[in-house]
Amino acid sequence: MKTFRFVRNVIFVLLLFAILFSYAMFQGGFTSWFLFYSFLPIFLYLLGFSLYPISKWKVERRLQKHVVATGDKVRVSIQVNRRIPFPIYYCIVDEVFPETLNRVDSRQAKYQYLDQPNKLYKSRNVKKMIFPWFKRRFEISYELDQLPRGKHIIPAIRMKTGDIFGLIKKVHVYSAGSELIVYPVERSIHLVEKMNSYEQGSISSFAMNLKNTNVATGVREYMPGDKFSWIDWKQTAKKNDVMTKEFEQEKSTDTLIILDNCYFDGMNLLAYEATVEMGISLMETIRKQASQVGFLSIGEDTVFFPVKHDPTKMEWIRKHLTQVQPSGRYKFSRKLKEEMLKVQHSFYVVLITTHLDEELKESLQHVRLREKKLMIIFIQAANRISAEDHRVIHGLRNEGIGNCILTEKELVMDKLEVNTL
Repeated sequence: MKTFRFVRNVIFVLLLFAILFSYAMFQGGFTSWFLFYSFLPIFLYLLGFSLYPISKWKVERRLQKHVVATGDKVRVSIQVNRRIPFPIYYCIVDEVFPETLNRVDSRQAKYQYLDQPNKLYKSRNVKKMIFPWFKRRFEISYELDQLPRGKHIIPAIRMKTGDIFGLIKKVHVYSAGSELIVYPVERSIHLVEKMNSYEQGSISSFAMNLKNTNVATGVREYMPGDKFSWIDWKQTAKKNDVMTKEFEQEKSTDTLIILDNCYFDGMNLLAYEATVEMGISLMETIRKQASQVGFLSIGEDTVFFPVKHDPTKMEWIRKHLTQVQPSGRYKFSRKLKEEMLKVQHSFYVVLITTHLDEELKESLQHVRLREKKLMIIFIQAANRISAEDHRVIHGLRNEGIGNCILTEKELVMDKLEVNTL
C-alpha cells in the first residue's frame, strides 16, 4: 500500500511536469514558457515532498502517569523528531485507541445511568493539527479523562500530512505502544452490622468496634496506656499495687468475599463494574478493621486469595480486579458449589453478584450449611430487578441468608451503606 501511494505521487508530479513542458514546447512563446518556469519551483517541492520519507520520523508517546485510579485523567504528550528540516505545511496527529478505552467513567456519578449503561460508551477521538514548517522537533499534548477500569494498551499513532497545495498526501502509522493501568476506585463503605466471635464460640454482635473488651478474665499489673476504668480497686488494695482487669480479646470472624465474574445473556456491565468496586472497597474496609479476609473470584478462571496476613495480598487483588472481565460459559451457581466444596475453613461469606435465580438460591442453601454466616450483596438497576429476583430475595431471607440490595439510588452516594444483617 505504501509503495503504491509513493509510486502514484511520483507519477502524478511527473505527469504535471510533462504536461506543462509539452505545452511550452509545442505552443512556444513567452506565456507558455513563463508558466513552465513558474511551475518549476513547485514541481521541485512536490518531487522532494514525494521522496521525503516521513516513515523515518521518530515518534514517541509519553504519559504523565502510567498507573491511575478509575475516573482519573492523565496528560499525554507526543514528541516528533526528524533529521531533515524539510518544509512541512501541516501535520495531523491521530491517536489509535483500543476498544477498552471506548467508555467513560465518572466514578459514582456514572451510576445514574445504571439502567442505561450504553450511554457511557463513546468512541475516543484525539486529532491535533500542527504546522511544523522547518522545525526538527515538535510536540503535541492532550488529556485523557474519565478513564475506565482496566489495562489499556495504546498501540500506535497515525500521522497525516500533505503539501501546501493539497496535491499530495501522506499517511504513516507509527508503532508506539504505551501501557496504562487504571485501578478500580475504592469507595467509602459504612457497615451497619458486624459478625464477631469470641474464643468460646461465635456470636452475632451489632457493635462496630472489633476489639470490644467487655469480658474480664483476670488481673495484671497496670501498664502505661491502660484506661482508668480498667483498674480493679479491690485487687489494688489487696496487693498494694495498681492492678487492672485483663480482658479476653475479641477477634473478628474470618471473612471470605466472593465475586461473581460469570457472564450471562443480558448482563448489565455497569452493574458489574459496581460489583468490582464493591469487592475491593469491602475488602479494604474489613482489612482496616484488623479482620482477616480472603477473596474468591469465580469466572472462567477461578482465583483464590486465602485468608492470611500478607502485606502484598491487597496489591495482588487490586491487580486482578483491574483486568478481570465477566467471562465463561458455566453458570455461576454451579461453579460456586464446586469451589466452596474445596474450601476447608468456615467463613463469614459475603457474595457479590448482579444475577439471581433459583439455581443460585439452591447453591447458597448448601453453602449456608457449612458457613458461620452467609450474606449476598445484589447490585442491579431498580427497573431491572424482576419479579423472579424479588422471589429469590424473599426466599433467601426465609432461609436466614442476609441480603443487601444496591441500586442507582445507593450507588451514587459518596458513602455506601451495607447492611450485613
